[in-house]
Amino acid sequence: MRNFQLFIKRSFDLFCAVILLVLMIVIPLLIVIPILIRLTSKGPAIFTQERTGKDGKIFKIYKFRTMLLPEESINPDGSPMTAEQRITKVGRILRKTSLDEITQVFNIINGTMSLVGPRPTLPYQVERYTPRQLRRLDMRPGVTGWAQVNGRNDLTWTEKIEYDIEYIEKFNLWFDIKILFCTVLVVLKQDGISFTKKDDIINAREPLGQQEEVATKL
Repeated sequence: MRNFQLFIKRSFDLFCAVILLVLMIVIPLLIVIPILIRLTSKGPAIFTQERTGKDGKIFKIYKFRTMLLPEESINPDGSPMTAEQRITKVGRILRKTSLDEITQVFNIINGTMSLVGPRPTLPYQVERYTPRQLRRLDMRPGVTGWAQVNGRNDLTWTEKIEYDIEYIEKFNLWFDIKILFCTVLVVLKQDGISFTKKDDIINAREPLGQQEEVATKL
């Protein structure tokens, strides 16, 4: 039964991804958003980064860039900007509306991500997982997930992982539908859009170049 539901889940992912892609072309978000990003800050419109997916496989995640490049992130006194300071004006809007995540439709199509699942993390974070926490890699990472509708970035990584393991243990299609419905409410309320808490060992401070999207969002 679980394998059948996983098959339906993948089919639903592809169906929704194609619909979203068509809408992005028609609106047309794939043209307007990149232009706004390039006009207001230096650097590419698309941010790519290696993340850890199902069974520990590394893949590239795609997001619209919302932050200044590391070389542009220096205060007048020579000190590096905080992650919050690095967010551009356009980036702030994209984060609040979660539009920076819509390019992950391509990750869904190529099979590296799902609509619902644990958010994909950086390889260095996975290296710090306990054997229990590695269970988080048993399913495809998602654009949204159980942790994202239960606190999002107000949670520590340790707390997020526990929610993700609970999702994997209780997975069924109705659970996915519930999470998708809750996601809409969370996005509308703009809850938990700040950077992830850095008070646990899994998300210890990383080099500036890796800070672009460490804040796992929807």
